[in-house]
Amino acid sequence: MTLNYNKLWKLTIDKGINKTQLREMTGIITNELAKLCRNETVQMYTLLKICSVMKCEIDDIVEYSVAEED
Repeated sequence: MTLNYNKLWKLTIDKGINKTQLREMTGIITNELAKLCRNETVQMYTLLKICSVMKCEIDDIVEYSVAEED
């Protein structure tokens, strides 16, 4: 499975929020923010906190695709 948080970064730009502000507003730790920046898996609770602050749904901030097996 491949994760992509480009929708989150577009949303923060649209709302005029930088990554530091997002971290402070949500209370997420720096490690979780770094994982988001690298499109890595984060805890569901982290995504829910972001959605709560940004007033959006999970599919507004993350995209995923399932890689096909050979």
